[in-house]
Amino acid sequence: MANTYKKGSRVSAQESADWLRKRMQDQGISGLGELSEKTGIDRGSLSRYFRQERTPGIDVIAPLCEVLEVSPETLLIALGALSRRGK
Repeated sequence: MANTYKKGSRVSAQESADWLRKRMQDQGISGLGELSEKTGIDRGSLSRYFRQERTPGIDVIAPLCEVLEVSPETLLIALGALSRRGK
């Protein structure tokens, strides 16, 4: 996600979905089914997290960060759970 966003704003559901799609592509993950297999997180739950219909619990942050190779802060910003840091 670019740093061109207004400080303190949150990403939209579309931005979350776009971020996930790009991150999965970068990691060679073909879809939510494969992400589910790699993380042990239900496919439906993953979909709801990235559509911002549900906030992930602490138990899913670590496996998502590991598989997507991002920090917890980056993941939570991408999920719309934290505000973006701006310049």
